[in-house]
Amino acid sequence: MLKNQVAIVTGSTSGIGLGMARSLAQAGAAVVLNGLGDADDIEKTRAALEAETGSTIAYHPANMLQPAEIADMVASTHKTFGRLDILVNNAGVQHVAPVEDFPPEKWDAIIGINLSSAFHSMRAAVPLMKQAGRGRIINLASAHALVASPYKAAYVAAKHGIAGLTKTVALEVATDGITVNAICPGYVLTPLVEGQIPDTAQARGITEEEVKRDVLLAAQPTKEFVTTDQIGALAVFLAGDMSASITGAILPVDGGWTAQ
Repeated sequence: MLKNQVAIVTGSTSGIGLGMARSLAQAGAAVVLNGLGDADDIEKTRAALEAETGSTIAYHPANMLQPAEIADMVASTHKTFGRLDILVNNAGVQHVAPVEDFPPEKWDAIIGINLSSAFHSMRAAVPLMKQAGRGRIINLASAHALVASPYKAAYVAAKHGIAGLTKTVALEVATDGITVNAICPGYVLTPLVEGQIPDTAQARGITEEEVKRDVLLAAQPTKEFVTTDQIGALAVFLAGDMSASITGAILPVDGGWTAQ
């Protein structure tokens, strides 16, 4: 479906980003991974994904807080492959605290990584996509792009910002063959989330199953985690030709969370 296409997926060395990178590669796209971490671990991830999918997998170490590095990631991808068809803005971080105790440096980092990095990557990618006459931009938002939760001021603000940025750029490029959409997952069972479950169970004096059902999935009517495969499948569809009339859309994949 995506044979001969080239994708960048930010924040893709683990979790949702890696899941989307895998899905895009399985659909035939060459993928540039991006993310922080141990260099040896990242290389193992890159090589394993290339072996698994048969697609070319590269890596760029751009720091999402550095606009010049983001621009270099986009430019070097285009120079290496001769094209850039798909941009997935997935990188994100979180911090939880009451607003009066929220560290300003955490606010700046979350807004920078979760929101501003998407602006910088789109600013660099859109001219290349316009030149090619086609492009697909997919921004990872969250159910928190549509609703709020307490103690997540920066994250909720950033994700609401991603929704507005998605709609704005979609309108700007609507006649250029470029679509811009946002995926809004609910709780996804990533390794990061799985690692928090035993500690939460111990702290609250409840079972791990109760943590999943009554704490993490309290807001999701299905009482089922979203999977990275489900997010990846939607990303593949949005990257393809059959989604050409879907643009500026804010698409919940949240087990009914935002239907309430």
